Amino acid sequence: MIKNKLLTFILFLLITFSASLIGGLATINFMNPWYSLLNKPIFNPPDWVFGPVWTILYFMMTISIWLYWHTRNREMSTIYIYFIHLVFNATWSITFFAFHNMILALVVLIILIALIINLILSFRRVKMISAYLMIPYLLWCCFALTLNISLIILN
Repeated sequence: MIKNKLLTFILFLLITFSASLIGGLATINFMNPWYSLLNKPIFNPPDWVFGPVWTILYFMMTISIWLYWHTRNREMSTIYIYFIHLVFNATWSITFFAFHNMILALVVLIILIALIINLILSFRRVKMISAYLMIPYLLWCCFALTLNISLIILN
């Protein structure tokens, strides 16, 4: 049983952090000079903040889905939504940084936030701690939404 739990944790960790890797590659390869030349709002965090915050959030997401997976009442549709939400998570970075399309990135982010809310509600019915672990991620994405809208307005 412990071996199975460790294996599923590693699998969910790899899947979740693959979204981070894809988004991170898009960010690193296409961010500058474009992003550094944008007018930014005063509440825009320094670039060094994003890496540690996202690392913590991806780890919390992994724990959340892993705990949900090991419940008796889990629904596969929720697992599928988790995977779909990871696609939108990575797509935002590609849309924003690689394509430099802030409006399409905003649409992707709104869909992502809706998927996160869906996951929180689904997790809540089965494993409350899984829902709680997703709340910081939701809040960070709402902050990202505010930043995205501000960047559209300022540029």
